[in-house]
Amino acid sequence: MTGIITHDPPPVAGGRQSGPLIVTEDTELLDDLLRLCAAAGATPEVHHSLPVTPVTPSTSATPSASPRSGRRTGWEAAPLVLVGDDAARRVRGAVRRRGVVLVGRDQDDSGVWQRAVEIGADHVLMLPDGEQWLVDRIADVAEGVGRPALTVGVIGGRGGAGASTLACALAVTSAREGLRSLLVDADPLGGGLDVLLGGETADGLRWPAFAASRGRVGGGALEESLPQLHSLRVLSWDRGDCVAVPPQAVRAVLAAARRRGGTVVVDLPRRIDDGVAEVLAQLDVGILVVPAELRAVAAAGRVAAAVGMVLRDLRVAVRGPYASGLDDREVARLLGLPLAGEVPVESGLLRAAESKRPPGTSARGPLARFCLGFWERALAESAERGEGG
Repeated sequence: MTGIITHDPPPVAGGRQSGPLIVTEDTELLDDLLRLCAAAGATPEVHHSLPVTPVTPSTSATPSASPRSGRRTGWEAAPLVLVGDDAARRVRGAVRRRGVVLVGRDQDDSGVWQRAVEIGADHVLMLPDGEQWLVDRIADVAEGVGRPALTVGVIGGRGGAGASTLACALAVTSAREGLRSLLVDADPLGGGLDVLLGGETADGLRWPAFAASRGRVGGGALEESLPQLHSLRVLSWDRGDCVAVPPQAVRAVLAAARRRGGTVVVDLPRRIDDGVAEVLAQLDVGILVVPAELRAVAAAGRVAAAVGMVLRDLRVAVRGPYASGLDDREVARLLGLPLAGEVPVESGLLRAAESKRPPGTSARGPLARFCLGFWERALAESAERGEGG
């Protein structure tokens, strides 16, 4: 069990971080926390009570600094603090900070919430139920994660809407802007986005290689294992028999991708199964691509209803030509969704695909300009949410 009280985790600078700080005298709990740190690839610092700044030659005339002395102690500097329930009373006077987790075992102890408030904890976590959550949180520290990747899903309102084309163009544009970019093909029956990018024979792993994944997947290892095409990484399908990837494997892979930061673009199928629901749960923004014709709008309404059960921020991108009486705003109104914009028609796109140049390659083309405008708005919104969190 985990419970959220308040606050976001503390901001983490780029580069590999120090491990979490553990404060407990409970030997059994300490053994569990050390085991979870090892599983996450992190080396913790352990104290029985509130740590203080050690004496140095320049401060040898004074005792060890208290947390309120102005110098940053291990308590303040650690990227994550795990406080055993036995130690809550001993850290009650510590400087308030973000990233504190109170860890215990007694599911029926209602007093744990009061103790969490007293030490300013962000979360209350009970073992063993919360082990996987804690491993993922420690892994974020070990990998030096800052802000998670802005994750965008693209889905067609009907077949042939152009969702895969837009997904590729968004990823290509993001990579051209210097962002770490990953393009994920979540449709096993779609033919493979690596084909659209001209890299079906590129070295690297495809989805079937991750079908047996359980628990945490390392973000760095994932990134290095995937094909690199046009300055971005691609997770697609191979040309063998269709292999079902379990929802827990989808969850682990997408979580690892998000931990790396930058942007993640997911090309979604219109059929929502358990695996796609796992993807939807990790999206920040969804784009529903809808051709401007009445039958397409009707079909898109059914897709939007299914997607909207999981994803709160779903926007519509309208693709012309327009049927009589329709424009982009009218399509958005009929669907009851915010308008992401009009997906422009780009001449020569078919010829570009035949020459292995993916959508969005031409930086001055209308499709690339549309994508760039979308990223500018979405990244600004994401930054505002982070500052207000």
